[in-house]
Amino acid sequence: MEVKNQPVAKAELLIRRPATEVFEAFAAPDVITKFWFDRSTGRLEQGKTVRWHWESCNLVVLVRVRAIEKDRRILIEWGQDAENTTTVEWIFTPRSKDTTYVSVANKGFVGSGDEIVHQALDSTGGFGLVLAAAKAYLEHGISLNIVADRF
Repeated sequence: MEVKNQPVAKAELLIRRPATEVFEAFAAPDVITKFWFDRSTGRLEQGKTVRWHWESCNLVVLVRVRAIEKDRRILIEWGQDAENTTTVEWIFTPRSKDTTYVSVANKGFVGSGDEIVHQALDSTGGFGLVLAAAKAYLEHGISLNIVADRF
């Protein structure tokens, strides 16, 4: 199968918290580990490289932070090694002083046409779960373990 238009995995969700708080939840390791992965080697800061660890499936991902716009945008490249990375961008759009619309897009998948489609579909579902888990944690203080339970 030939892919003529590279797919972009996208997930979006309204979170009923201020943009500053939602942005911080994705940038700060002490918060993001409550709803997505188990451990991080540091905060997301422009130009910095960190590692995210999922202990339940013995996975470590290298994360290179390409851009940070405080309370508005995070752009990273990530992958299990430096050769096979994709780009992930979060956009945080305030809808009111207490609500934020979060959009996340993942692109740059490589491989055969079937592999690219599989990666894009998997990423779309995965980021949908991440946003749902973030919403539950930020709005209600509940850690759903939804990402860990996927594996």
